[in-house]
Amino acid sequence: MSDLRPDDGPGAVASRQSSTLSSVRNAARLLKEFSGNTRELGVSELSRRLGLSKSTTHRLLSTLADERLLEQDSDTGAYRLGLAIYELGATVSVHIGLHDACDSVIDGLRQGTRETVQVAVLDNREVVYVERRESPHTLRLLGPVAHRADAHCTSSGKLLLAYLTSAALEATLDGWVLARTTPSTIHDISSLRTGLTVIRQRGWAEDVNEAALGLASIAAPIRNDVGVVVAAVSVSGPLQRMTQDSLTRFARPAVDAGLAISRRLGYRDTTTGRSGA
Repeated sequence: MSDLRPDDGPGAVASRQSSTLSSVRNAARLLKEFSGNTRELGVSELSRRLGLSKSTTHRLLSTLADERLLEQDSDTGAYRLGLAIYELGATVSVHIGLHDACDSVIDGLRQGTRETVQVAVLDNREVVYVERRESPHTLRLLGPVAHRADAHCTSSGKLLLAYLTSAALEATLDGWVLARTTPSTIHDISSLRTGLTVIRQRGWAEDVNEAALGLASIAAPIRNDVGVVVAAVSVSGPLQRMTQDSLTRFARPAVDAGLAISRRLGYRDTTTGRSGA
């Protein structure tokens, strides 16, 4: 359907189109300023770099933040790239290496388990699934790459919460009202804390009926070159196949896959003395 009005003349149409394109171009220029070593920028600095007024720059920033293309630091007021950039198919630099590192590894994990394999990163209190390999079975999980889920009720989310620093974990848990999607969902902070301790001790996480009835998954950590857990790799499927025996059996392949991806990211496994492949 056209959005032209009967009294629109060629000049009015061209003027609106020019204004719209100018706004889009300025938004694109603004996003491109977050490159190289520039991780955070404030309104004044962006206004100076773009040659735009502070009010125009602020409107652009607010709109992009509303769409999760940018995030604002509540302490400094500065802005940084948001994970929605990745969700839309752009490349947040931290994930480029992750994509390359996990590609063949998750193919192998999917082939070995014959279940759906996913790689997820943490975004505040949610996980974002950035890689996915579908199970070959007819009955399998459904969901696109870049979909989100609550962190407290998924194996990947709990795994990533478990490996946050103490300060980051406390900030995340503060004031968090845990949504209960099934009778099995963890819905109080005390129980979540206990579960996160267990995950850190054993090195992997599981979810049985917590995110959705009839589904289960197991997740293991992916570390960067300095050993920080930056993502999780998971194996998921319906309870008909993902029994407790299956979860236990898939724990080692998932952990091994996470370690293989970590080595490709430069992580040195001090327990074996081997480094990145």
